[in-house]
Amino acid sequence: MSDSDVPASDITPDLEGRTALVTGSATGLGSGLLLALADAGADAVVHYRTSHEEAAEVAEQARERGVEATVVQGDVTDPDSVDGLFDDAEAALGSVDVLVNNVGAFAPSHWEEIGWDRWNLVLETNLNGTAICSQRALGPMREQGWGRIVNVGYASSEKGLVSPKNFPYFAAKAGVLMFTRMLAADTQDDGITVNAVSPYVVENSDEFPDDAPRGRWASFDDLAAPMLFFCSDAADYVSGENVEVDGGWLPEKV
Repeated sequence: MSDSDVPASDITPDLEGRTALVTGSATGLGSGLLLALADAGADAVVHYRTSHEEAAEVAEQARERGVEATVVQGDVTDPDSVDGLFDDAEAALGSVDVLVNNVGAFAPSHWEEIGWDRWNLVLETNLNGTAICSQRALGPMREQGWGRIVNVGYASSEKGLVSPKNFPYFAAKAGVLMFTRMLAADTQDDGITVNAVSPYVVENSDEFPDDAPRGRWASFDDLAAPMLFFCSDAADYVSGENVEVDGGWLPEKV
């Protein structure tokens, strides 16, 4: 069978025997993405920074899906802390095969009112955290010749649209997409793909605009679908790409 004859059913990945880590997976979108990977057979690493009880609950939900699960704690902006959380994951479940960089703080205020501590937190969690976690994951992925990294962006980031409100978030997410393309090129000979999924407004977002594309906000399943495709063997030639999950939103302004 040629690559072009791969049946559509193969787009749903069989991740049995793989280990998946989603940053910030104790709550919200991160938990939804991790449980979708568990549904596909991946053993689950639940990462949290402060939400221990919620992380333990998500781990139990993963186990109910018939996979192994563990909980790790760490600050994605601190390289030493990231080393520690990956060490814990590897000790419990083996090397991380699938990494989803989901953590990212938000600051929906005018840029002059955000404050520099919050400004830096937004930049560091969204962009630096993505780079630090990816760097730590790459060694074992390269050694085994297989890996999947999926970064969470933001719809409209490719267009360079910005606003005085929430500016550091827009800047950081544009950087995440640049990092995604760079890392895809840097890993093209390693059996690793690096892609991004970029929502507009998700069902658990902090703020909701007046109008929802298609009459609703994105669900966790809406985001999980392209993530799962990127993790499939059918997508092993797809790297450096970004899928905007926005219901057809046309961002004339943000």
